[in-house]
Amino acid sequence: MIKNKIIKFETKGFNDIVDITKEASDFASEFTEGLLNVFVQGSTLSVTTIEYEDGVIEDLKNAISRIAPEDIEYIHNLKWGDGNGFSHVRSAILGPSISIPINEGLLRLGTWQQIVVIDFDNRPRSRKAFLSIVN
Repeated sequence: MIKNKIIKFETKGFNDIVDITKEASDFASEFTEGLLNVFVQGSTLSVTTIEYEDGVIEDLKNAISRIAPEDIEYIHNLKWGDGNGFSHVRSAILGPSISIPINEGLLRLGTWQQIVVIDFDNRPRSRKAFLSIVN
């Protein structure tokens, strides 16, 4: 059996990080066993897990900015003129989906592990995360 849910939220862009752990956990609690897949639609955002704490959030943002800086030339920008080449590269590095096991009705995340969506685009956006549970 597969069950799906869509989470909608607004983002600010530029490495904006949104914690969706509660919504995902609430959805997973409907099942005793299974696998939750979280997929974000769009080529300028990603989903991952991290300790959702101010210091490590800033560390992640800084690391991402060093890996794919905003202020270098991207061929995408030359072709499309939208200035968000860095956001596409950042998204491709982190990826659009993760899977988390469900056991005894709980997401089997670590004690300090939360599910976050990161919007890398260069402007605010309306976003969606697609949750699918297979059991």
